[in-house]
Amino acid sequence: MSKRLDYNQIAPAGVKALGGVYGYVMQSGLPPALVDLVYLRISQINNCAYCLDSHTRDLLKNGVKIEKLALVQAWREAGPLFDARERAALAWAETVTRVAETGVPDDAYQDARAVFDERELVDLTIAIGLMNAYNRVAISFRNTPQAVLEHRA
Repeated sequence: MSKRLDYNQIAPAGVKALGGVYGYVMQSGLPPALVDLVYLRISQINNCAYCLDSHTRDLLKNGVKIEKLALVQAWREAGPLFDARERAALAWAETVTRVAETGVPDDAYQDARAVFDERELVDLTIAIGLMNAYNRVAISFRNTPQAVLEHRA
């Protein structure tokens, strides 16, 4: 697929606004590796090749082992590879991303609240909403993953 348009050039203020939310999330106190795992899982659900490539690269750079990355999609079956906070964050990311299907049920909320305080859960939900927005922009305008660009070179 080829890129439809360059949204960074066409709407730089909008992209900058999303970047401001990203900056907020990164200074929120949530561990960056946890946020990137959530971003990766959301991008898997949404089939966003650009973001899958980007967040996989970020996680690898930050020392997350390939064995863990390979199992993000099946984290429930990965046993102790994912800690309690990671499992709770991934479960919350899935139900919030699929809000039209799940309605974000009370038991999912209670499970997340058992691991995250109120502020962390709000910040995590903001991060989830942000990644869903980024996925939709990248998919809609066919943003090219770095791996594809490198393959072409």
